[in-house]
Amino acid sequence: MKTLITGASGQLGRDLVGVYAGDDVAAPTHADLDISDRDSVLQAITTVRPDVIVHSAAWTAVDACESDPERAYALNALGSRYIAEGAKIIGAHMIYLSTDYVFDGLSDRPYTEWDATNPLSVYGRSKLGGELETKAATAWTIVRTSWVCGVHGSNMVKTVLRLASERDQLAFVDDQHGCPTFTDDLARAIRRLAAGRITGVFHVTNQGATTWFQFARDVLAPAGLDPERVSPIATADLQPPRPAPRPANSVLDNVALRHSGLGLLPDHHETLERTVKELLSS
Repeated sequence: MKTLITGASGQLGRDLVGVYAGDDVAAPTHADLDISDRDSVLQAITTVRPDVIVHSAAWTAVDACESDPERAYALNALGSRYIAEGAKIIGAHMIYLSTDYVFDGLSDRPYTEWDATNPLSVYGRSKLGGELETKAATAWTIVRTSWVCGVHGSNMVKTVLRLASERDQLAFVDDQHGCPTFTDDLARAIRRLAAGRITGVFHVTNQGATTWFQFARDVLAPAGLDPERVSPIATADLQPPRPAPRPANSVLDNVALRHSGLGLLPDHHETLERTVKELLSS
């Protein structure tokens, strides 16, 4: 099976390339392939002619998207349209990486794959646009995930460790709830979905809901640092305020994955401890 992975130099892309090591894979980076350029996308897809396209390339800077919606829609929505068009031309299975930001966060329970979407931010709306465009492919899978972390790129684990080395006291919001997801676990789940050519919408996260406040405390513990250094703060009290609204509840229920027979991702505490130790040893 030949696989094309977009955004191969990104946080998730690098782990995707890793789990496909030794396979027939084309892995263009952001510099290699501008997904907002239709001609370039179609040329790349029809040249490689993959059986599966894992579309992980996206503009994920949530606050920057809020101030530049044109770029957000060009990359996240139209870019996905071009990928889906190319996939349809050659009959490839398309897997699209989406986000918890497609929900408004007002639910009092975890979101299932069949709950109505209602994004609050430009980023969320542009990624929902990508979901809609993906459905033009002949066969497609949408993988929604949340609070993505790993050893590559910028993420909350690295931010907490950096701030802890610079400050005595830290403050993180305690009124945003979600499920941290680690890229190495996520990449393996995506490969299983791709290998089975399993279609539909899947919520794929590590297990265990938390808040950013509690997650920051959990990052410090395996680093040998005092979790009591982290204090809770309300989102409304953040200074400066964040430009893009965040869903207060973005906990995703992995219903489809749970019943697929492919297995759930591990509890996030398990992978967090391994990730912190790897970051500190590098």
